[in-house]
Amino acid sequence: MSKTEPLCLSLLNICKSLTTFKQIHANVLKLGLESDPFIAGKLLHHCAISLSDSLHYACRLFRYTPNPDVFMNNTLIRGLYESDRPQDSLLKFIEMRRNSLSHPDSFSFAFIVKAAANLRSVRVGIQLHCQALVHGLDTHLFVGTTLISMYGECGFVGFARKVFDEMPEPNAIAWNAMVTACCRGGDMKGGRELFDLMPVRNLMSWNVMLAGYTKAGELELAREMFLEMPMKDDVSWSTMIVGFAHNGYFEEAFSFFRELQRKGMRPNETSLTGVLSACAQAGALEFGKILHGFIEKSGLAWIVSVNNALLDTYSKCGNVHMAQLVFERIMNERNIVSWTSMMAALAMHGHGEEAIGIFHKMEESGIRPDEIAFISLLYACSHAGLVEQGCEYFYKMKGMYDIEPSIEHYGCMVDLYGRAGQLQKAYEFVCQMPIPCTAIIWRTLLGACSMHGDVKLAEQVKERLSELDPNNSSDHVLLSNAYAVAGKWKDAASVRRSMTEQRITKTPGWSMIEVDKIMYTFLAGTKQCKITEEAYKKLKEIIRRLRVEGGYVPEIGRVLHDIEEEEKEGSVSVHSEKLAVAFGIARLCKGRTIRIVKNLRICRDCHAVMKLISQIYKVEIVVRDRSRFHSFKDGYCSCRDYW
Repeated sequence: MSKTEPLCLSLLNICKSLTTFKQIHANVLKLGLESDPFIAGKLLHHCAISLSDSLHYACRLFRYTPNPDVFMNNTLIRGLYESDRPQDSLLKFIEMRRNSLSHPDSFSFAFIVKAAANLRSVRVGIQLHCQALVHGLDTHLFVGTTLISMYGECGFVGFARKVFDEMPEPNAIAWNAMVTACCRGGDMKGGRELFDLMPVRNLMSWNVMLAGYTKAGELELAREMFLEMPMKDDVSWSTMIVGFAHNGYFEEAFSFFRELQRKGMRPNETSLTGVLSACAQAGALEFGKILHGFIEKSGLAWIVSVNNALLDTYSKCGNVHMAQLVFERIMNERNIVSWTSMMAALAMHGHGEEAIGIFHKMEESGIRPDEIAFISLLYACSHAGLVEQGCEYFYKMKGMYDIEPSIEHYGCMVDLYGRAGQLQKAYEFVCQMPIPCTAIIWRTLLGACSMHGDVKLAEQVKERLSELDPNNSSDHVLLSNAYAVAGKWKDAASVRRSMTEQRITKTPGWSMIEVDKIMYTFLAGTKQCKITEEAYKKLKEIIRRLRVEGGYVPEIGRVLHDIEEEEKEGSVSVHSEKLAVAFGIARLCKGRTIRIVKNLRICRDCHAVMKLISQIYKVEIVVRDRSRFHSFKDGYCSCRDYW
């Protein structure tokens, strides 16, 4: 080895950018070292694997390398399968088989099988498995383990088990891969049996089972396993926090996070984003603020994903101002997720024009919008009634950015027309869609018909939905609402009777409120406990005051039961969001904002009550329903009664 070679290698070790790499490459060419297989291999490996956004240069480097060996072929295959175009690694593998003098080895097959897994293509995986058989590498520990993972990723647990059973001496990694395949395929019983048979279990084995149980919603089994673990790492804690949060058990997720801190362990990026996600879903603003303080004190504010999660938490907890402050703070570190999250935050709060402004700033910054950015943009236009702008951006997505609209984008457009009352346009748009229409699209249109009382179109749409999803309770409720708005009470009652006869039940409405960092959930019609008794008592007092001071008269137009007027009033008076706001007024200090999360769309009567309460009680109320935020203050709502 000449004196210049160690210098080149040491420079590569500290190289962090493509610009610097090109300078090193130029120096290699100048010194005539490009024909040295060792140097050429190191250059390609650093460019294809270690540097980001430099794969195109690695491909050029490979192309101009005479007689690349198997290491160089494997390096490029690996770089390509780890990219956002794993299919290109298959083309490189085929080219290697045709043109190269080097035969594929165990690394070649391991890397290319991972590409098949990333593509979720079992057809390609089986072909590669056959190739491995031909080369006698199918039982090789590294290749066999990768085949197990590939079949598990593609959902073929039986195939994975056959590969595993044929391995002469599977190690802990192969056992873990097989358990992972079972868990990923939903076979938790099979996964547990394998786990119990393992000759040696490591920490990953326990973590795989934890992840499987939480994904399957088997939270008690996950908790039992967590308590049994001989030792835990940050992955174990993150799995429990994220798992419980995603299954809707927010208080338990917070509890695991507190326990993690009590143990003196430092939360990692995953656990922080997981618990922030729980705060966002539950609307737990106060706990979110505590986490924000912890992030600042711990010096973790530089992590972009944590800031993005914090931004999302503030926006979903109803504090769009704090979300904007977080967004401004990460000015130089913003990625596509940051921009999209800020657009979504403004959209949820009805600030359509501001969301469009953020979109234009993102374009000016040089970040190319993706499919999700356009969903946020169209959503913003829909909830602000910006029909013309929404149409313009929908066609711009394909025309300027070559993004093919997905079913979500078409759904946004149907919602855009529907909310604006342009129901015929919405129907024509659905009929002209170039992709198959789903039940969700028709349901969006049915919701618009329900809102505007277009019975004729509602009946047509319901007919289409009956073919796709005949027993969905939402469709029956929306049709009955359309009849009620149009004053067709008998038809509305008929739909409700058919629901009863077919034993179709409505999704129960619930509302959550955070008081003193504890989440309280209210469900209308449930058995009373001390908390609900307190809420009911306060609500009766509030309703009396609203009648006297605000002239409140219940909006019972959509209460479709065949009952007396007085009973209809009682029905709307105990909606879960009313109970939550009453509990908030009873428990929270004067001047505090009341924040409520609701799983369904807020009804007109509750909307009117919230406006009156904000005016008479001089309190600000923020309600997040299933589609947007409503900020009530001084008798007005931020949605301007357009929701």
